[in-house]
Amino acid sequence: MMEVEEQSTSTKHDGFETIEQKIIALAQGRPKGISDKDLAVEVPDLQPDQRAQIINKLLAQGYLDLLKKGNLPFYRLKDPTLTKLVKCADKEEKIVYEIIKDAKNKGIWTRDIRRKCNLIHIQLQKILKSLENKKFIKVVKPVAASKKKVYMLYNLEPDESVTGGAWYQDQDFETEFVDVLNQQCYRFLEQKREKMKNCNAGPVAARNMTYASSMEVWKFISDLGISKVTLSVTNIEMILNTLVYDGKAERILAADGSTLYRVVQPLLNLPGLIKTPCGLCPVRKQCCDEGPITPVKCQYIREWLE
Repeated sequence: MMEVEEQSTSTKHDGFETIEQKIIALAQGRPKGISDKDLAVEVPDLQPDQRAQIINKLLAQGYLDLLKKGNLPFYRLKDPTLTKLVKCADKEEKIVYEIIKDAKNKGIWTRDIRRKCNLIHIQLQKILKSLENKKFIKVVKPVAASKKKVYMLYNLEPDESVTGGAWYQDQDFETEFVDVLNQQCYRFLEQKREKMKNCNAGPVAARNMTYASSMEVWKFISDLGISKVTLSVTNIEMILNTLVYDGKAERILAADGSTLYRVVQPLLNLPGLIKTPCGLCPVRKQCCDEGPITPVKCQYIREWLE
Protein backbone atom coordinates (compact mmCIF):
# COMPACT_ATOMS: atom_id res chain seq x y z
CA MET A 1 0.00 0.00 0.00
CA MET A 2 2.88 2.34 0.89
CA GLU A 3 4.60 1.62 -2.43
CA VAL A 4 1.43 2.44 -4.41
CA GLU A 5 0.99 5.72 -2.51
CA GLU A 6 4.63 6.75 -3.03
CA GLN A 7 4.41 5.94 -6.73
CA SER A 8 1.24 8.04 -7.03
CA THR A 9 2.90 11.02 -5.29
CA SER A 10 5.95 10.71 -7.54
CA THR A 11 3.82 10.65 -10.68
CA LYS A 12 1.94 13.73 -9.52
CA HIS A 13 5.22 15.56 -8.87
CA ASP A 14 6.54 14.65 -12.32
CA GLY A 15 3.30 15.94 -13.83
CA PHE A 16 3.72 19.25 -12.01
CA GLU A 17 7.28 19.52 -13.34
CA THR A 18 6.01 19.06 -16.90
CA ILE A 19 3.21 21.59 -16.41
CA GLU A 20 5.68 24.13 -14.96
CA GLN A 21 7.82 23.79 -18.08
CA LYS A 22 4.73 24.17 -20.28
CA ILE A 23 3.67 27.35 -18.48
CA ILE A 24 7.20 28.80 -18.82
CA ALA A 25 7.16 27.92 -22.54
CA LEU A 26 3.76 29.66 -22.91
CA ALA A 27 5.13 32.76 -21.17
CA GLN A 28 8.16 32.77 -23.49
CA GLY A 29 5.86 32.79 -26.52
CA ARG A 30 3.82 35.70 -25.12
CA PRO A 31 6.19 38.48 -24.00
CA LYS A 32 3.25 40.70 -22.91
CA GLY A 33 2.10 38.06 -20.43
CA ILE A 34 -0.48 35.30 -19.94
CA SER A 35 -3.69 35.38 -17.89
CA ASP A 36 -5.48 32.70 -15.87
CA LYS A 37 -7.96 32.47 -18.76
CA ASP A 38 -5.10 31.73 -21.19
CA LEU A 39 -3.80 29.03 -18.86
CA ALA A 40 -7.27 27.48 -18.53
CA VAL A 41 -7.47 27.23 -22.35
CA GLU A 42 -3.90 26.00 -22.91
CA VAL A 43 -3.83 23.57 -19.95
CA PRO A 44 -7.49 22.46 -19.63
CA ASP A 45 -6.76 19.41 -17.46
CA LEU A 46 -5.29 21.56 -14.67
CA GLN A 47 -7.65 22.31 -11.79
CA PRO A 48 -7.83 25.94 -10.52
CA ASP A 49 -6.24 25.08 -7.16
CA GLN A 50 -3.43 23.15 -8.88
CA ARG A 51 -2.89 26.05 -11.30
CA ALA A 52 -2.67 28.52 -8.39
CA GLN A 53 -0.18 26.24 -6.63
CA ILE A 54 2.12 26.01 -9.67
CA ILE A 55 1.87 29.75 -10.44
CA ASN A 56 2.74 30.62 -6.83
CA LYS A 57 5.74 28.30 -7.00
CA LEU A 58 6.99 29.92 -10.25
CA LEU A 59 6.49 33.39 -8.74
CA ALA A 60 8.42 32.39 -5.61
CA GLN A 61 11.27 30.92 -7.67
CA GLY A 62 11.55 34.13 -9.68
CA TYR A 63 10.51 32.72 -13.05
CA LEU A 64 7.43 34.96 -13.42
CA ASP A 65 6.37 38.52 -12.60
CA LEU A 66 2.84 39.19 -11.34
CA LEU A 67 1.22 42.16 -13.10
CA LYS A 68 -2.29 43.54 -13.46
CA LYS A 69 -4.24 44.37 -16.60
CA GLY A 70 -7.32 46.15 -15.38
CA ASN A 71 -8.50 44.14 -12.37
CA LEU A 72 -7.23 40.83 -13.75
CA PRO A 73 -3.81 39.36 -12.86
CA PHE A 74 -1.48 38.16 -15.57
CA TYR A 75 2.00 36.65 -15.54
CA ARG A 76 5.07 37.62 -17.53
CA LEU A 77 8.35 35.75 -17.88
CA LYS A 78 11.27 37.48 -16.22
CA ASP A 79 14.60 38.21 -17.87
CA PRO A 80 15.97 34.72 -18.84
CA THR A 81 19.39 35.69 -17.46
CA LEU A 82 17.82 36.71 -14.17
CA THR A 83 15.89 33.42 -14.09
CA LYS A 84 19.20 31.54 -14.31
CA LEU A 85 20.63 33.81 -11.66
CA VAL A 86 17.77 33.09 -9.26
CA LYS A 87 18.63 29.40 -9.34
CA CYS A 88 22.38 29.66 -8.72
CA ALA A 89 23.10 32.93 -6.89
CA ASP A 90 22.85 34.08 -3.31
CA LYS A 91 21.08 37.20 -2.01
CA GLU A 92 24.12 39.53 -2.31
CA GLU A 93 24.78 38.47 -5.92
CA LYS A 94 21.16 39.20 -6.84
CA ILE A 95 21.37 42.66 -5.27
CA VAL A 96 24.61 43.51 -7.13
CA TYR A 97 23.16 42.11 -10.38
CA GLU A 98 20.07 44.32 -10.07
CA ILE A 99 22.23 47.42 -9.44
CA ILE A 100 24.28 46.69 -12.57
CA LYS A 101 21.11 45.95 -14.56
CA ASP A 102 19.67 49.37 -13.64
CA ALA A 103 22.78 51.03 -15.12
CA LYS A 104 21.79 49.62 -18.55
CA ASN A 105 24.34 49.95 -21.38
CA LYS A 106 26.24 52.88 -19.86
CA GLY A 107 27.60 50.70 -17.07
CA ILE A 108 28.43 51.55 -13.48
CA TRP A 109 31.65 52.13 -11.53
CA THR A 110 32.66 49.81 -8.69
CA ARG A 111 32.51 52.76 -6.30
CA ASP A 112 28.87 53.45 -7.20
CA ILE A 113 27.94 49.78 -6.84
CA ARG A 114 29.53 49.73 -3.39
CA ARG A 115 27.68 52.88 -2.34
CA LYS A 116 24.33 51.36 -3.36
CA CYS A 117 24.78 47.88 -1.89
CA ASN A 118 26.78 48.78 1.28
CA LEU A 119 29.10 45.78 0.88
CA ILE A 120 32.77 45.88 1.92
CA HIS A 121 35.30 46.13 -0.91
CA ILE A 122 36.67 42.56 -0.65
CA GLN A 123 33.19 41.01 -0.58
CA LEU A 124 32.02 43.10 -3.55
CA GLN A 125 35.08 42.13 -5.59
CA LYS A 126 34.38 38.43 -4.97
CA ILE A 127 30.75 38.86 -6.06
CA LEU A 128 31.71 40.80 -9.20
CA LYS A 129 34.28 38.14 -10.13
CA SER A 130 31.70 35.39 -9.58
CA LEU A 131 29.07 37.12 -11.74
CA GLU A 132 31.69 37.77 -14.41
CA ASN A 133 32.83 34.13 -14.48
CA LYS A 134 29.19 33.00 -14.81
CA LYS A 135 28.81 35.43 -17.76
CA PHE A 136 26.03 37.42 -16.08
CA ILE A 137 28.05 40.67 -16.32
CA LYS A 138 31.10 41.96 -18.18
CA VAL A 139 33.78 44.62 -17.74
CA VAL A 140 34.11 47.49 -20.21
CA LYS A 141 36.85 50.14 -20.20
CA PRO A 142 35.45 53.55 -21.23
CA VAL A 143 37.52 55.66 -23.62
CA ALA A 144 37.14 58.70 -21.36
CA ALA A 145 38.88 56.93 -18.47
CA SER A 146 40.83 53.94 -19.74
CA LYS A 147 42.35 53.14 -16.32
CA LYS A 148 38.90 52.66 -14.81
CA LYS A 149 36.28 50.08 -15.68
CA VAL A 150 32.52 49.85 -15.64
CA TYR A 151 30.25 46.84 -15.26
CA MET A 152 27.16 46.07 -17.34
CA LEU A 153 25.05 43.03 -18.20
CA TYR A 154 26.85 40.48 -20.36
CA ASN A 155 24.39 40.59 -23.29
CA LEU A 156 24.33 44.41 -23.64
CA GLU A 157 26.12 46.43 -26.32
CA PRO A 158 27.95 49.35 -24.63
CA ASP A 159 26.70 52.87 -25.30
CA GLU A 160 28.76 55.06 -27.67
CA SER A 161 29.60 57.36 -24.75
CA VAL A 162 31.52 54.40 -23.27
CA THR A 163 33.19 52.95 -26.39
CA GLY A 164 33.67 56.19 -28.32
CA GLY A 165 31.57 54.83 -31.16
CA ALA A 166 32.82 54.32 -34.69
CA TRP A 167 35.86 56.57 -34.21
CA TYR A 168 37.60 54.32 -31.67
CA GLN A 169 39.18 50.90 -31.99
CA ASP A 170 40.48 49.25 -28.81
CA GLN A 171 40.31 52.67 -27.09
CA ASP A 172 42.53 54.28 -29.77
CA PHE A 173 41.18 57.14 -31.87
CA GLU A 174 41.16 56.11 -35.55
CA THR A 175 42.77 59.27 -37.00
CA GLU A 176 43.39 57.85 -40.49
CA PHE A 177 39.83 56.50 -40.76
CA VAL A 178 38.36 59.89 -39.80
CA ASP A 179 40.65 61.66 -42.29
CA VAL A 180 39.54 59.35 -45.12
CA LEU A 181 35.87 59.94 -44.29
CA ASN A 182 36.52 63.68 -44.15
CA GLN A 183 38.10 63.62 -47.63
CA GLN A 184 35.34 61.48 -49.15
CA CYS A 185 32.54 63.64 -47.72
CA TYR A 186 34.27 66.74 -49.12
CA ARG A 187 34.69 64.96 -52.47
CA PHE A 188 30.94 64.19 -52.64
CA LEU A 189 30.03 67.82 -51.92
CA GLU A 190 32.50 68.97 -54.58
CA GLN A 191 30.83 66.67 -57.12
CA LYS A 192 27.49 68.30 -56.25
CA ARG A 193 29.03 71.72 -56.91
CA GLU A 194 30.37 70.57 -60.29
CA LYS A 195 26.84 69.68 -61.41
CA MET A 196 25.88 73.32 -60.93
CA LYS A 197 27.92 74.24 -64.03
CA ASN A 198 25.55 72.21 -66.22
CA CYS A 199 22.39 73.76 -64.78
CA ASN A 200 20.51 76.14 -67.09
CA ALA A 201 17.47 76.66 -64.85
CA GLY A 202 18.75 79.86 -63.27
CA PRO A 203 21.04 80.86 -60.40
CA VAL A 204 18.64 79.83 -57.60
CA ALA A 205 18.16 76.32 -59.02
CA ALA A 206 21.91 76.05 -59.63
CA ARG A 207 22.64 76.99 -56.02
CA ASN A 208 20.08 74.50 -54.70
CA MET A 209 21.79 71.73 -56.68
CA THR A 210 24.98 72.22 -54.68
CA TYR A 211 23.31 71.23 -51.40
CA ALA A 212 23.24 67.66 -50.14
CA SER A 213 21.51 66.13 -47.15
CA SER A 214 23.39 64.07 -44.59
CA MET A 215 21.36 61.06 -45.78
CA GLU A 216 22.71 61.49 -49.34
CA VAL A 217 26.28 61.69 -48.06
CA TRP A 218 25.70 58.68 -45.81
CA LYS A 219 24.46 56.61 -48.78
CA PHE A 220 27.51 57.65 -50.82
CA ILE A 221 29.92 56.61 -48.04
CA SER A 222 28.02 53.34 -47.47
CA ASP A 223 28.18 52.48 -51.19
CA LEU A 224 31.94 53.09 -51.21
CA GLY A 225 32.40 50.32 -48.64
CA ILE A 226 35.39 52.00 -46.98
CA SER A 227 34.17 51.44 -43.44
CA LYS A 228 34.49 48.14 -41.59
CA VAL A 229 31.97 49.31 -39.00
CA THR A 230 28.36 50.27 -39.65
CA LEU A 231 28.11 54.06 -39.78
CA SER A 232 24.92 55.94 -38.94
CA VAL A 233 23.64 59.20 -40.41
CA THR A 234 24.60 60.85 -37.11
CA ASN A 235 28.20 59.66 -37.58
CA ILE A 236 28.31 61.25 -41.04
CA GLU A 237 26.86 64.48 -39.69
CA MET A 238 29.75 64.63 -37.21
CA ILE A 239 32.20 64.41 -40.13
CA LEU A 240 30.27 67.01 -42.13
CA ASN A 241 30.32 69.34 -39.14
CA THR A 242 34.14 69.15 -39.05
CA LEU A 243 34.10 70.43 -42.66
CA VAL A 244 31.89 73.31 -41.51
CA TYR A 245 34.25 74.14 -38.62
CA ASP A 246 37.23 74.03 -41.01
CA GLY A 247 35.49 76.56 -43.30
CA LYS A 248 35.26 74.05 -46.16
CA ALA A 249 31.47 73.70 -46.08
CA GLU A 250 28.35 75.45 -44.86
CA ARG A 251 25.07 74.08 -43.54
CA ILE A 252 21.51 75.36 -43.66
CA LEU A 253 18.20 74.17 -42.26
CA ALA A 254 15.74 73.03 -44.96
CA ALA A 255 12.01 73.65 -44.85
CA ASP A 256 11.34 70.05 -43.81
CA GLY A 257 13.67 70.39 -40.81
CA SER A 258 16.60 68.45 -42.32
CA THR A 259 20.13 69.86 -42.47
CA LEU A 260 21.74 70.47 -45.85
CA TYR A 261 25.44 70.92 -46.60
CA ARG A 262 27.40 72.40 -49.49
CA VAL A 263 31.06 72.96 -50.15
CA VAL A 264 32.37 76.57 -50.08
CA GLN A 265 35.60 78.33 -50.86
CA PRO A 266 37.25 79.77 -47.73
CA LEU A 267 37.26 83.58 -47.63
CA LEU A 268 40.95 83.63 -46.69
CA ASN A 269 43.73 81.16 -47.33
CA LEU A 270 45.33 79.79 -44.18
CA PRO A 271 48.62 81.50 -43.36
CA GLY A 272 51.71 79.37 -43.82
CA LEU A 273 52.50 79.28 -40.10
CA ILE A 274 49.16 77.57 -39.31
CA LYS A 275 49.96 74.82 -41.80
CA THR A 276 53.20 73.93 -40.01
CA PRO A 277 53.41 72.03 -36.70
CA CYS A 278 54.72 75.23 -35.06
CA GLY A 279 51.37 76.98 -35.58
CA LEU A 280 49.62 74.44 -33.34
CA CYS A 281 52.47 73.52 -31.00
CA PRO A 282 51.52 74.01 -27.30
CA VAL A 283 55.19 74.49 -26.24
CA ARG A 284 56.32 76.82 -29.02
CA LYS A 285 57.10 79.58 -26.50
CA GLN A 286 59.73 77.34 -24.90
CA CYS A 287 61.28 76.47 -28.29
CA CYS A 288 64.71 78.03 -28.86
CA ASP A 289 68.12 77.33 -30.41
CA GLU A 290 69.42 75.45 -27.36
CA GLY A 291 67.78 73.32 -24.67
CA PRO A 292 65.40 70.36 -24.58
CA ILE A 293 62.96 71.91 -27.10
CA THR A 294 64.57 73.00 -30.36
CA PRO A 295 63.52 72.90 -34.06
CA VAL A 296 66.37 70.46 -34.76
CA LYS A 297 65.09 67.97 -32.14
CA CYS A 298 61.40 68.37 -33.06
CA GLN A 299 60.04 65.11 -34.50
CA TYR A 300 56.87 66.83 -35.74
CA ILE A 301 58.80 69.20 -38.00
CA ARG A 302 60.90 66.29 -39.27
CA GLU A 303 57.79 64.27 -40.13
CA TRP A 304 56.15 67.35 -41.73
CA LEU A 305 59.20 68.03 -43.91
CA GLU A 306 59.31 64.40 -45.04
